[in-house]
Amino acid sequence: MNNHLQDFPVKDSTARPWAWVPSLYFAEGLPYVAVMTITIILYKQLGLSNARITFYTSWLYLPWVIKPLWGSFIDLVKTKRWWVAAMELLIGAAFGGIAFTIPTGFWLQGSLFFFWVMAFASATHNIAADSFYLLGLEDQDQVRFSGIRSTFYRLATIFGQGILVMIAGNLQLIFRNNIQYSWSLLFYGVMGLFLVLWLWHSYVLPHPKEDQKSYGGVSEMWKGFKDKCITFSTKFPVKNVIVSLFFMLLFCVPAGLLIKVSSLFLIDAPHNGGLGLSPQEYGLVQGTIGVIGLTLGGVLGGFCTGRDGLKKWLWPMVCAFTLPNLLYVYLSYALPSNLMIVNVCVFLEQFGYGFGFTAYMLYLIYYSQGKFKTSHYTLCTALMALSMMISGLFAGALQELVGYRHFFIIVMCSCLLTFIVSFFLKIDPEFGKKRKNEVAGQEDGEQTDD
Repeated sequence: MNNHLQDFPVKDSTARPWAWVPSLYFAEGLPYVAVMTITIILYKQLGLSNARITFYTSWLYLPWVIKPLWGSFIDLVKTKRWWVAAMELLIGAAFGGIAFTIPTGFWLQGSLFFFWVMAFASATHNIAADSFYLLGLEDQDQVRFSGIRSTFYRLATIFGQGILVMIAGNLQLIFRNNIQYSWSLLFYGVMGLFLVLWLWHSYVLPHPKEDQKSYGGVSEMWKGFKDKCITFSTKFPVKNVIVSLFFMLLFCVPAGLLIKVSSLFLIDAPHNGGLGLSPQEYGLVQGTIGVIGLTLGGVLGGFCTGRDGLKKWLWPMVCAFTLPNLLYVYLSYALPSNLMIVNVCVFLEQFGYGFGFTAYMLYLIYYSQGKFKTSHYTLCTALMALSMMISGLFAGALQELVGYRHFFIIVMCSCLLTFIVSFFLKIDPEFGKKRKNEVAGQEDGEQTDD
């Protein structure tokens, strides 16, 4: 195993960033999309109930929830470059394991096991890749390529949630609706793609002199983690800390309820209250048009807050984050057959989500200022993942209990939590005005430990 993971020799230890930054962040985004989104389509087509789908797939958030616990451990073993290559090989193996188990009688147990492997490998790859980005680039290049890495992360989202789902649908047409065989072929193909990425990065990633394992012990690592947690909970007055923690945990509750069930609604059969989109149509609507709307909303949000600050745009962003959810209430009652109407509704909802989510991510940055800022930011994103995980665990069961129409109305009622926790926030009016580059570099919610 170790022999296969040895770094290939490179002639230039300062490889051009264009040779590895885009592919590195494409490799970072794709397994996350597979774990969080493709699983929903796969299990729905394989016949699982909505309650089981949301329960099983929401647990896959766990590696991102506990990511701060082993972020420091990565510093103790090998280099960041080694971790990047090793995790890409492991992710490729997980895709292969899923492809192998789907046509078998133990497809559910086998695929869930390998999706768990992929989730932990993906979270570890996030830590190592983001840390390596800081080590492998000069300061000016870190700023210059912050937008590039975000762009290729988004492209991975479109590729996974859009193109791959479309390919799965087309394979089902070719193989006469043999769903298991079609998905198996698709995952074998993605396995091959990750083997190529592993080989490429093993060769082209630079060898920064600063990329060395830490020589501190586990006790020292644990002491550092405790110090960071203590400063995290005492950096503001107790009242402000409590408000901030409630904000981090409750702001995203409507999104946590909606994000998985909305995908199920789009592909569920009309007699179940869904729109009955094919995989090809879903790939276009949610995986392409929706992601474009999400990205444009995030870009606009970054521009507005970079110009006027977060405090001025907080309430417009809170409204944009919550009110477009009404479009799913409309879709569930109207059940339009016109794909253009569905595309417009999903685009507007995702655009509002992207615009409003900027406020949330910026507040995480605001709370993380000061000593241990990157570790504190990681703790903040862990709380975000915890919120999404808990909300999603019972979302499918709730939908099955009340139906899609009433479920989306309940989502709208849950938006009151977002308004309440936002009302009590205290934010420096000047914060955000000069942090556009920082936001662009962190908009995917990934950071490394100090």
